[in-house]
Amino acid sequence: MRPVENIVVLTGAGISAESGLATFRGPGGLWEGHRVEDVCTPEALHRDPALVHRFYDARRAALDTVAPNAAHRALGRLDAAWPGELLIVTQNVDDLHERAGATRLLHIHGELRSALCAACSKRRAHTGDLPPGSVCAACGAPALRPDIVFFGEMPYQMERIEAALADADLFVSIGTSGAVYPAAGFVQTARHGRADTLELNLEPSAGSYFFAQTRIGAASALVPAWVNSLLA
Repeated sequence: MRPVENIVVLTGAGISAESGLATFRGPGGLWEGHRVEDVCTPEALHRDPALVHRFYDARRAALDTVAPNAAHRALGRLDAAWPGELLIVTQNVDDLHERAGATRLLHIHGELRSALCAACSKRRAHTGDLPPGSVCAACGAPALRPDIVFFGEMPYQMERIEAALADADLFVSIGTSGAVYPAAGFVQTARHGRADTLELNLEPSAGSYFFAQTRIGAASALVPAWVNSLLA
């Protein structure tokens, strides 16, 4: 591996599963007993806003029952100690990375503890329930919705992520399926920029063959070991 200065880390549902949060697609393609098409599309929000809002209210409340695990804490330690550029890009909508100390962090798919105004596009921190018709403090419209990037919507800060990938010396993917784009294509972008690539996962992802190295095991064991070796 070449000398490493700039690092991009991608995390997915697998890193939070060990904290007790359900992965996005469980048995039968269901997420917490619901079809993804019924709770994570613009059409679903239009068709049954009460269901969609209740679903994310429950996911938001569940955050109070879980805590960061060793993998989150290791990345928080890397964030604090790494002298070069570091960007942690998470597909997760929980706040476990922040609670473990990560600050150089982007939520590509939005955040449970945030609300988005469908009228003016302002985002703001939000805790507790978010009933349909909640009023936006910025524009006064009764248009607040969960700040979740639904299927068919553009993920957040793609230009910044693409720039970081182009400059990366190392790209590491942790706990991802490799099936959801555009994040599934990050490894190819990093390779085009000549970055070394590493996958840490319970099993090889759909794009595992793009990585120079894959390590199989629990994130709570693999991530601290990798961070320890990097900071040694």
